[in-house]
Amino acid sequence: MASCEICGKSKAVGNRVSHANNRVKREIRPNIQRKKLVIGGTAKKVSICTRCLRSGNYR
Repeated sequence: MASCEICGKSKAVGNRVSHANNRVKREIRPNIQRKKLVIGGTAKKVSICTRCLRSGNYR
């Protein structure tokens, strides 16, 4: 599983909780995209989460 190269966000683990309060393990995955970005004057292909991409944290 890829992680964001900017913020380090990767999968998280939690519980899926039903109405009857039954708990089952689940994964919460960030929306990771492969993008070609200009970082420090050079173009690089990076794995970046959409939150960093939208906020412009990669500059």
